[in-house]
Amino acid sequence: MNSNIIDVFYNVCFWSPLLAWLTAQTIKMVTNYIDTKQVDLFYFVSTGGMPSAHSAMVSGLATAIGLKEGFETSLFTMAFAFALLVMFDASTVRRAAGMQARILNEMIRELFKEHRLSEHKLAELLGHTRLEVFMGMLIGILVAIIVVSSNAAG
Repeated sequence: MNSNIIDVFYNVCFWSPLLAWLTAQTIKMVTNYIDTKQVDLFYFVSTGGMPSAHSAMVSGLATAIGLKEGFETSLFTMAFAFALLVMFDASTVRRAAGMQARILNEMIRELFKEHRLSEHKLAELLGHTRLEVFMGMLIGILVAIIVVSSNAAG
């Protein structure tokens, strides 16, 4: 097993999740541009929003592993379980934290009107709706199919 670290760049299981994540983040940026007519590169590192880049990435990884190694393998089962955990977390725990942040920020706004408080706000866009997670998952699966198919053809 003589390999080089550079070999990772020839692996569809590297490119599928990376390109799925990039596709989802780009969709967020383009959607924001359509709404605001301003380019905001912050969307490449932001969390939350439509579609879920986390879901796209983990479903792209699981799909690529399934297509390359086989859907009956232990490796795919592990990637699938990991993807389900990440998507569940995005639509429940992180979403609840975002909702709590929104309420706390509103409380701070109300208190700031009458008292002198810090204007530091909590990040509200942390989690995802189930639709955002589902759309991210679809993007991940489609990107992985394209990447793996392109690699097999070339």
